[in-house]
Amino acid sequence: MLISSMLIYGSIGVFRRYIPISSSALALFRGIIGCTLLLGIKLVSKKSLLPKADKKALILLFISGGLIGFNWIFLFESYRYTTVAAATLCYYLEPSIVMLLSPVFFKEKLTGKKLLCVIAAFSGMVLVSGVIQTGIPSAAQIRGIAFGIAAAVLYSAVVILNKKLPDTEPLSKTLVQLLSASVVILPYVLLSQGFSDVPTDARSVVLILVVGIVHTGLAYALYFGSMNGLSTQTVAIFSYVDPVTALLLSIFLLHEEFSMLGIIGAVLMIGSAIVSVTGRQKQ
Repeated sequence: MLISSMLIYGSIGVFRRYIPISSSALALFRGIIGCTLLLGIKLVSKKSLLPKADKKALILLFISGGLIGFNWIFLFESYRYTTVAAATLCYYLEPSIVMLLSPVFFKEKLTGKKLLCVIAAFSGMVLVSGVIQTGIPSAAQIRGIAFGIAAAVLYSAVVILNKKLPDTEPLSKTLVQLLSASVVILPYVLLSQGFSDVPTDARSVVLILVVGIVHTGLAYALYFGSMNGLSTQTVAIFSYVDPVTALLLSIFLLHEEFSMLGIIGAVLMIGSAIVSVTGRQKQ
């Protein structure tokens, strides 16, 4: 279940390439469709729809849901301007960003090992960006990488907020976050461009439904459904099936260029994240 969810997440960039719609509108549809599917799962299973949490926790859930919505927008924009591999790998700077912020928010010590992992991750990002091979990247490439990093920063904020929350049933928590994401994105879409660019052709509609049903509702259900039988460390390590999948699809399916230095950068980024996760469990 965990690996299946990661394979699904890793393919979302490919689907984004073929959906002719703004990133904000796609994020909105993703939230609405995914939320509807998770709501159906909760109703069928006859479990409580809302997590058992106090008012403060629900407010934090709503805020984190809004951040998730804009995180999706930045990630989808990143896919538009740079390769799927580069966008996904920049997005996976999130563990390094959380490590850098952990002394401030969690009073955790930034050890030498963690600092080396952060340096390795950001060094890998430089290699992935192509700046060493070709000099200053194109404006579109820079924009795509910037959007990917912005998505990583937003997701880091979501991770930090989630750690501040009391233990709640994961699927109910995700349901609230997806609903919050949709509520927050809706006025942004209406005020920015509305729904003028929403396609009506069958292929685009099917692809949007796949992103909402498969990449959101089903993937979240599989991901959280795997939690009970696995350790936190196992979940964290196997989460990196996602960027590896994105990298392979980018090269072999989309035929996007990826140099040897880029591959070394990817290894540095993913490897440093895995090392930091395993080290966290031993402390």
